[in-house]
Amino acid sequence: MDRFVDITFDCLPLRSVTRLDIPLDASPKYQALCERIQQAIATHGTHNTYFLYNACCIFHLTNNPELGSIEFAFEGTVLTDPADQRTDHCHLNVRLQRETCDWLIEPVVAWLHESVQQAIRVEFDRFIEAGDLAQTVERIRRQQAQSDEAGGYVGMFL
Repeated sequence: MDRFVDITFDCLPLRSVTRLDIPLDASPKYQALCERIQQAIATHGTHNTYFLYNACCIFHLTNNPELGSIEFAFEGTVLTDPADQRTDHCHLNVRLQRETCDWLIEPVVAWLHESVQQAIRVEFDRFIEAGDLAQTVERIRRQQAQSDEAGGYVGMFL
């Protein structure tokens, strides 16, 4: 345990979703995930939008991982700035998963529930920085060039 907050998530860039239909043989769990991804696209679009799932945020209140940990599960959408290099805002569904903290009280749970949003913003910025920013900048430059060549219109879902 080397951090006060442990955050893990799977990330789906919504611009990479090419089909919105759900496979007929999808399990109920996978079908529900696909429906939540469809809803995220309908609500936020695909440009500079990421869907986080299989996600968890653990706050450590002591130096013992067996005592004083509060774990939240979350899922939702992160939107980045126009340059796709910083987190702009998050729309997350957060729920308390488990805790190992006998002295935990409801106001603290509510405060930490809200703190998950801030922790994810910081962690997603770290996630972006750990990726290839040069590749992102080049992708944005190509999109802008395509848009300029087409008179400002590239097409739907780009």
